[in-house]
Amino acid sequence: MRRWIGASASAVLVVVPLAIAVLGPLLPYEVAPGLPYSSEGLLGTDGLGRDVLGLLLVGGRTALGMAFGAVVLAYVVGGLIGLTAASTRHRWLDEGLMRPLDVLLPLPSLLVISVVAVGWQASALAITVAVAMVNVPTVARLVRAAALDAASGPVVEALQMQRESWVAIQLGYVGRSVLGPVAADLGTRITLAVFLVASVNFLGLGLSPTAPDWAVSISRNREGLLLQPWSVLAPAVLLVSFTLGFNLLADRLVHRSRRLVGSSV
Repeated sequence: MRRWIGASASAVLVVVPLAIAVLGPLLPYEVAPGLPYSSEGLLGTDGLGRDVLGLLLVGGRTALGMAFGAVVLAYVVGGLIGLTAASTRHRWLDEGLMRPLDVLLPLPSLLVISVVAVGWQASALAITVAVAMVNVPTVARLVRAAALDAASGPVVEALQMQRESWVAIQLGYVGRSVLGPVAADLGTRITLAVFLVASVNFLGLGLSPTAPDWAVSISRNREGLLLQPWSVLAPAVLLVSFTLGFNLLADRLVHRSRRLVGSSV
C-alpha cells in the first residue's frame, strides 16, 4: 500500500502539469487584460494585466515542449554516435567520434546555452538545439558504454554472417541492450533539460519577456510577489511538481525493473 501511494503521488505530480501543458492551449479560455497585479479572475493578473490562469494554460507548451524536444534530439544524435563508436572495428573512428565530445563535456552547460540564446534571442528552436547539444556528449558516452559488450559479442557476428544490415543489427539487437541504462538516465535527463530551459528563460536570455512561458512568468513577476503571489507561485509549483514527480517516478520504475531482473535470475 505504501509503494502504491508513493507511485500514485509521483504520477499525479507529473500528470497535472503535463496535462495543462498539452491540453491547456486547446481550451477556449480568453480573458480581457485587466489591471496589473489585481485579484481579477481565479488567480488574478500578472504585471502586464494578463490573466494568470490563462498564462498557465498556454505557458507549459514552451516550458516542457522545448525540454522534451531537446531530450529526444539528444538521444537521437548521441545514441547514433554511441552505437557507431561501440560497434566499429576501427579505433580511429571510435576516437574520432568520442574525443570531440570529451572536449565539449567539461564546458558549463548553462553558459553554452546562454551564449546560443543571446545570439538567437527569443528563438525556441535555438534553445532546444542548444540544450540537446550539451546533453549529446553524456548520452553518447552512456550508450557506447552500455552497447560495448553486445556489439562485440558472438550474436552480432552471427547476424553479420547472415548478412543482416547494420541498422537492423544496431537497432534490433544492440539497441535493446541499452534500454535499461537509457531508462535509468531518462528521468535525470528530462529533469535537467527542464531546469536548463527554465533557467535560460528565467535569466531573460531565452524567450521574449512577454512570452507566455512558465519560467518567463516567474522572472517577469517576481518583483510583484507580495502584491500578487499567484503570478509567481502558480507557474513555479507546476515546474517543481513536474521535475520532482518525474524524477521520483523514474526512480521507482528503475528499482522495479531491477527487482524483476533479479527475481528472473
